[in-house]
Amino acid sequence: MLMRFMGLFAIIPTTLLLTVSFFILLAVRKVEAQGLKAFGYVIAALLWVSSLLVFTGGIYTLATGKPMMKCPMMCMMNQGKGQMMKKCMAPGMMQKDQMPNMPMQDDKEMMMKH
Repeated sequence: MLMRFMGLFAIIPTTLLLTVSFFILLAVRKVEAQGLKAFGYVIAALLWVSSLLVFTGGIYTLATGKPMMKCPMMCMMNQGKGQMMKKCMAPGMMQKDQMPNMPMQDDKEMMMKH
């Protein structure tokens, strides 16, 4: 339930982006150089597109209760530490059971040394 209301916070960056674009358009009206005017219009359009993306992300979060983009690492952590290690380790990396004769230190012992 709390995550749904996090979508309301999308109003803040959307308002800031639209305010900046307003002042850019205000400055463009006073500039006489055509190149600088074109640049100002492009920047204002990019700010409008980015504010639209932020606003649609907020609407999506309000409607579903899920964030639009999840961090892949957070998903792996939710699956469990053992599965995360299997996914993160490359096929050529050694694991403890591949070297039976070599004594391996526990993670706790290594942490205490440092």
